[in-house]
Amino acid sequence: MVNAMSISGMLDALVPISRFNKGEANKIFDEVRESGCKIVVKNNTPACVLLTPELYQEMASMIEDQYLLELAEERLKNDTGVAYTQEELMAEDGITYTELEDIPMEYGVDFE
Repeated sequence: MVNAMSISGMLDALVPISRFNKGEANKIFDEVRESGCKIVVKNNTPACVLLTPELYQEMASMIEDQYLLELAEERLKNDTGVAYTQEELMAEDGITYTELEDIPMEYGVDFE
């Protein structure tokens, strides 16, 4: 689970970009695997965040879950109590199951 970082943990997470210039990338990547996250600083300003793939996936999943929760809450707020079956909606729009099978599938969530 993603945990809030303490102030001392935050300071330990800082990595000067000069360490990369000194050829310490492998060591830094080992540190990322151990801690989960490092913040690369350039001129005392955060330049990027290095994450393990597992932590990145967990964070992306949490963002998607939050998006879906907000979407569901919005739909519930606007619920009129009227419900339709898939068959009713398809018949109203003149869509068949065969036509649906021919539509290429896209993966992911559109966050517009």
